[in-house]
Amino acid sequence: MDFYQMDETLSTLEWILRAVVGFVFLVVVAKVLGQRAISKLRLLDFVIALVIGNIIAHPLSDHHLSMKGSLITTIVLVSLYSLGIFLLLKWPWFRRLVSHAPITLIENGGILYPGLKQARISLDVLLEEMRENKIEDVKKVALAIWEADGRISFFLDPQHEPVTPATLKIGTEPFFLPGVIVKEGKLNFEELKRIGKDEEWVRSTMKRNYQADVADILLATVDRNDQVSIFLYK
Repeated sequence: MDFYQMDETLSTLEWILRAVVGFVFLVVVAKVLGQRAISKLRLLDFVIALVIGNIIAHPLSDHHLSMKGSLITTIVLVSLYSLGIFLLLKWPWFRRLVSHAPITLIENGGILYPGLKQARISLDVLLEEMRENKIEDVKKVALAIWEADGRISFFLDPQHEPVTPATLKIGTEPFFLPGVIVKEGKLNFEELKRIGKDEEWVRSTMKRNYQADVADILLATVDRNDQVSIFLYK
């Protein structure tokens, strides 16, 4: 097993074997550590992000090291990563092997401690996630699920959901994203063409409504009713 030992004259095949062994080893280690250890990254994403930068950095910073091994290893790892993604999409059993199944942490306002243990999440982390989602009371949560990428999805009890126009049966206009017509003092001609306006319309609107030149505007947007909103540098 020469590929396992330190050797400056490894063959291409031995470099490939090294990369395969290292990749599999890191997948196993990451799996053992659990999703919380790798934050919001998926398992395969974490492994590839961890090793690629480190592999390339060494020969770039040390002139005694050859680029051959790093390039071969990187190509092999990217190929293994692409293969892993393909297998995730193709074979459900491989998906279950690599990705964690969702785990219920809260149900009907009650904390499920076995779920916390299975997900390796402390109570402090759960409460922190609730605060980040602006949920102050566990009793308001109908369901909280720990997802495979490390996020926690919260579903409030219907009686604690915010009131929406749909709840009150109030009609609303379709969503419209205002277009950016000026950004950092420069006109966005592509957007102006899309909405059927020209430079003269923008400049006259700015002068008439805001007594401002285009160069003084940090951001200007226009809605479906041609109403312009601006934010000045000053």
